[in-house]
Amino acid sequence: MGALQSLPGQPQYADLAEKTGFSYDQIGVLHKRFNQLSHNEETLRRDHFNDIPDLACNPIRSQIIEAFFDRRNFRQNGEGTVDEIGFEQFLVVMSHFKPPSLHITDDQREKIRKEKLRFIFNMHDTDNDGTITLEEYRHVVEELLSLSETLEKNTAKSIADAAMLEVASISMGHMEPDEFYEGITFEHFLKVSTQKTTLKYYIE
Repeated sequence: MGALQSLPGQPQYADLAEKTGFSYDQIGVLHKRFNQLSHNEETLRRDHFNDIPDLACNPIRSQIIEAFFDRRNFRQNGEGTVDEIGFEQFLVVMSHFKPPSLHITDDQREKIRKEKLRFIFNMHDTDNDGTITLEEYRHVVEELLSLSETLEKNTAKSIADAAMLEVASISMGHMEPDEFYEGITFEHFLKVSTQKTTLKYYIE
């Protein structure tokens, strides 16, 4: 899907507004940003995101960039990743960062909440197997704490281990000493998102 060359308000934007919830003006602004990042090419690649200064010091920079190329985030029930994206795909992924409108029903608000949580879940389920494993979560915590010069890698490991145990106790109840918790499924993720947990603090 190439970058649209029309101006906001023309028919091509009506479908995008319906899919993403962005206004025509917002789509126009994001279209200009897309063209700036892509250097007026019709698609964006991962290296184009190197031109975003705010991402340079973000500890989860790689996960954010990868989210734009994850088929799961295109609202098309896809799997795997792509090497480049067009404007529509860029816009759909950007809509996950968009705050919900004030004038929506409770059902719509809950649907948006679940979509955002699914987006966050996908960002940390890096191998696309439907589960955030302990190793994947350790990696997230290590990156989030990487800017702190006083915390060692073992500290990040301890935090991740404790958070995973906390999720296991909430999701599965009592566990036997030799029972292994494979990781966080999206259903577990939804459950812990409503509670004050260590996992919620670090992932959201």
